[in-house]
Amino acid sequence: MARKRVTVTQESSSGRNQLFHDNYNGNDMTRSQFVRKIEQGNYSNYHVRTINDVKTPVSNPDGSTNNNLD
Repeated sequence: MARKRVTVTQESSSGRNQLFHDNYNGNDMTRSQFVRKIEQGNYSNYHVRTINDVKTPVSNPDGSTNNNLD
């Protein structure tokens, strides 16, 4: 099985994903940095939702568990 592209490395006490790690290039990102990169088209398997007025990265629904954020 292929490794996940992005993993969550830190969550807030409420469970919101805050820090992310790109397992392909080794970059660590904050939520806002990851959102910006998704919006720039750098992560095609992810999109941005606004949850409680906060832009939040989420994986695209596609039946694959390989790109899920966990």
